[in-house]
Amino acid sequence: MAKSTSVFVCSSCGAELPKWQGRCPECGEWNTIQETLVSDKPPLQVKAAQGSQGRTGRFSGFAGATDSGAVDLGSVSLTQIPRIHSGFGELDRVLGGGIVPGSVVLIGGNPGAGKSTLLLQMVSFLAASVKVLYVTGEESLQQVALRAGRLGLNTQNVRIATETGVDRIIFLCEKEAPQVLIIDSIQVMYMDGISSAPGSVSQVRESAAALTQFAKRKNIAAFMIGHVTKEGALAGPRILEHCVDCSLLLEGDRDSRFRTLRCQKNRFGAVNEIGVFAMVDKGLREIDNPSAIFLNRGDQVSPGSIVMVIWEGSRPLLVELQALVDSTQYGNPRRLTIGTEANRLAMLLAVLHRHGGVSMGDQDVFVNVVGGVKVEETSADLPLVAALLSSYNSRALPRDMVIFGEIGLSGEIRPVQNGADRLTEAYKHGFKQAIVPKDNAPRKKIPGMTVYPVSSLAEVMSLI
Repeated sequence: MAKSTSVFVCSSCGAELPKWQGRCPECGEWNTIQETLVSDKPPLQVKAAQGSQGRTGRFSGFAGATDSGAVDLGSVSLTQIPRIHSGFGELDRVLGGGIVPGSVVLIGGNPGAGKSTLLLQMVSFLAASVKVLYVTGEESLQQVALRAGRLGLNTQNVRIATETGVDRIIFLCEKEAPQVLIIDSIQVMYMDGISSAPGSVSQVRESAAALTQFAKRKNIAAFMIGHVTKEGALAGPRILEHCVDCSLLLEGDRDSRFRTLRCQKNRFGAVNEIGVFAMVDKGLREIDNPSAIFLNRGDQVSPGSIVMVIWEGSRPLLVELQALVDSTQYGNPRRLTIGTEANRLAMLLAVLHRHGGVSMGDQDVFVNVVGGVKVEETSADLPLVAALLSSYNSRALPRDMVIFGEIGLSGEIRPVQNGADRLTEAYKHGFKQAIVPKDNAPRKKIPGMTVYPVSSLAEVMSLI
């Protein structure tokens, strides 16, 4: 019988320790050390492509990769890798242009966000042209079939199996020879050589590594569904995101029918690319023009509302930003922000006080980005300050105005990337006025649009 021993593994970075500690010495995170039972029995080893000397590697790259020593970088072939259309233009955009054979994609999201639905719709489309295999470890065959029937999907040629053992999944793939493999989900998979329970750090790490190695050796495009923690991060060790080629996160509130697929890592395309979907009775439907969805405003624009132009991946996106400034009813004023950074809001309030002479220390401040979009770039600084001043003074900004720009600690307005493309996108949606950083002012006048270039916070306050 194999003997089992206990090791302590950090769920954040995967570091192994001889005993439990409150703080991981490798990554510095607190309360992430978990006890894991490890068997002396060697785990399943999937053979990689052998090189000229017969050696094997843990990851062998794409099919045909060999361990033949170093080569000249200039001699590497730059032939375009053929991509497979997923059936969703928004998903193809996030993936960098389509599905790359031999790539491994990790999709995470909250329960009920639509991860399984999205992949089931994708394989139903792909089954007409390529061989697919859907492996589910959380649902029965009847449950998946009922969902496919409810969504009205064509399930012809969709091969499906219920399995959680990695060795049996690899054996099944050897038999079926799929071009696209779906694993739902990686947290319920296990390897026979590891005695810890499915979902533990060791099981997730080794299962993902074995499946990744096999997918690359056989040139299979693999999609793994991953769970998320209560903080919204992907559950399991951090190495799980390192070993995959693309990491996606499907975001969306339970009370909203819109879903945002955000790319966090991509070896075959741009990072921070997003795709927008709507959850309908027939599953997820892609939104070709997300700006039109987020700009669904009423006829009367109230104070504190402004439209900003943010840059997501490779395209501009128009989003409405709302701010509410009100006298506090308690001793400590509240600062609540949804969709933007709370620390960024505190910094801008300090800049507004120091360089603008407007103190909101006795005011409650609430900020919301309409549509559930999360803004992570600094171009939202200027529209946020404009919305705060509009609400504070109870004066509505023009309905046909857009604003973007970064604000420095000394009150200067800094330029942002792709300023001309942002203005062009705003003009297409009927906006006639724009407040932009001076260095982002267009060289050629845009017919029908008035652009106000600003270089300091004082100039912004005089305009609005």
